[in-house]
Amino acid sequence: MKNKGQNASQIAMSTTGYAYAFLLILQTILIGVNAENRLQQGDSPIEVLIWMINQCIPVLKQASSLQEKQKKSLLPKHRRSED
Repeated sequence: MKNKGQNASQIAMSTTGYAYAFLLILQTILIGVNAENRLQQGDSPIEVLIWMINQCIPVLKQASSLQEKQKKSLLPKHRRSED
């Protein structure tokens, strides 16, 4: 029975991970679309590039945080208490 519980937990986590990944990708795409709009409105490419970098930093932080949470949740329970 324990094995089934672990499998269900891993499946739920995998699904959640895919959902987060999809949302982060969508957020990145929207940043690109917004950047294209800014270029068409006359902003300089350097300004747009700086703006995009500033927008992507939080996305990268979110992805890194989610990856760390996933790593910790995959550790066996006896190893989690050591961290």
